[in-house]
Amino acid sequence: MKCLSIKQPFAELVAQGRRTIEIRTWNTKFRGEFLIHASQKIDREICKLQNIDPSKLIYGAIIGKAFLYDVKEYKSVKEFIKDKSKHLATERYADHKYGFMIKDAVKFQEPIYMPGRLNFFNVDLKA
Repeated sequence: MKCLSIKQPFAELVAQGRRTIEIRTWNTKFRGEFLIHASQKIDREICKLQNIDPSKLIYGAIIGKAFLYDVKEYKSVKEFIKDKSKHLATERYADHKYGFMIKDAVKFQEPIYMPGRLNFFNVDLKA
């Protein structure tokens, strides 16, 4: 299954269904269900803005799954800011020109610890 590593607290916000657009500097043709991997990296400013305690977050693990159904291209900072309630990022991320449109997020009860990778990568979750 495809997997995407996402910086915390954004991974948690996607898994909770609160973040419905994952922003990236690169585009993808991929559509479908994917695993949400919480990377080792953290954005403390976003934690503060979203009232999230960084010590309570999971790092370096698959924490859920979601469905990527479309990609939106941001052609201006104004367009980016208009979607702030969906991507929950600050203007510091305005160079991220692509918004991966996400739905049907599910957070797993137990994380699956493993290293992340860049871009979408394949994970075999056979027991």
